[in-house]
Amino acid sequence: MQNDKLKMYGGIWGGLVPLAILVVGLVWLSVAGRGGTKPFWACAWLALAVGLFFARSKEEYCKAAMRGIGDKTGIVIVTAWLFAGVFGKLMAVGGLVDGLLWLGMTTGAQGAIFTLLVFAAAMLFSLGTGTSTGTCIALTPVLYPAGYFLGADPAMLGLAILSGAAFGDNLAPISDTTIVSAYTQGATMRDVVRSRFPLCIVAAAFTALAFLIFGGGGEAVVLPEIQASLNPSGIFMLVALVVVVVAALSGRHIIEALIYGNVTAALVGMLIGTLKPGDIFGIPARAGASTGIIQSGIDGVVGAIIFAILILAVTQILMECGIMTKILEFAHKSVVSTVRQAELFIVGVTILASIPISANAPAELLVGPSLVRPIGEKFNLAPARRANLMDCAVCTIFFVLPWHIVVAAWYGAMVSAAESYGIAAPPISTALCNPYSWALLAVLVFSAVTGWNRRYATPGDAAPEEA
Repeated sequence: MQNDKLKMYGGIWGGLVPLAILVVGLVWLSVAGRGGTKPFWACAWLALAVGLFFARSKEEYCKAAMRGIGDKTGIVIVTAWLFAGVFGKLMAVGGLVDGLLWLGMTTGAQGAIFTLLVFAAAMLFSLGTGTSTGTCIALTPVLYPAGYFLGADPAMLGLAILSGAAFGDNLAPISDTTIVSAYTQGATMRDVVRSRFPLCIVAAAFTALAFLIFGGGGEAVVLPEIQASLNPSGIFMLVALVVVVVAALSGRHIIEALIYGNVTAALVGMLIGTLKPGDIFGIPARAGASTGIIQSGIDGVVGAIIFAILILAVTQILMECGIMTKILEFAHKSVVSTVRQAELFIVGVTILASIPISANAPAELLVGPSLVRPIGEKFNLAPARRANLMDCAVCTIFFVLPWHIVVAAWYGAMVSAAESYGIAAPPISTALCNPYSWALLAVLVFSAVTGWNRRYATPGDAAPEEA
């Protein structure tokens, strides 16, 4: 990375213009309820366009932007997202939702026990699909009314879905945040998932206890139409998730692991009868129609990919005009002098970046290469440790603020489900009590303060592109 080459009119203040335009635009759209990766394209485009006029050398400014777009880390992330998007679509269309619903309802669980099972189902679904927003959209229409009529507390029931979605986003090897955190820190997916698991599972255990204590209190009345829709075969789609996790943990490249998972998901779906070859790829009946699941899966991640590319360009400009260097110098001189302070700084700066941006992977892209990696390297923190601090941090406050896209999607799906069955939905402020987010934040701070789960870099910590 090349720093301090780009000269701006107004010095540091001129260099801050692109960042200011980006953040103001993101907050404006998010507060107005119009957030999302595609609407955010315009904010990043405006940031880059306006910033050009503050650059003393327009040519160097353009080259800096192109260096950001062509960054090797970004290329790996984009490629992984393409395969992760298709994998998630295969899992959803293959019937994983129905399988998880069957698993929960056939146990005869009610009240708090069913709320706990909803949390577990959301964890599994988000681990399998790698998308927190998709988990909320897919599970809420069936699990929220089912739980309501099985005596679960409505607020805790809704939070069980949101918490499970956050868990998968936090840990899944195919999650965008996991991919970005690993590759911006030069960590292998195997090391990241193995070392992150203790942090996530401890937070999940405290969350499960909260649902078990407070998740009941309603009256159980099972709806026949919900029972009639049960299809147990979809539970076998979890085999594909096992393939991805095992491949990643055995040291396979994440793209290789994702290809194995895609093939397994397609084969399992066809074996259980939920997928046909034509569903995956086929000649559409009319021009412009989708060719199948592969195209739909890629369509689903295009918005995130383009926004990530634009974020990489903005971040590179911030680095080359010296802004990130100034922040690092301030941190080194004023607030960071020990490894404990360095880890707390990484957690804090990541959370601050995630507050205005309603998509959490771009927040990691903003601070990961420019702030988290250099300060972590100064204190010899292992790449996986840096990645885990950043990823866990971005999955805390992000899942409680109502202007973030996943919370908005979760609440919209819950209100829609409630209206369909004539039942009540809790207010959107319920998200502020998301137990997994707060438990994860507590675990993360405890880890940074005490050193639990901390790991230092060794000569064997190879960057992914070198593995």
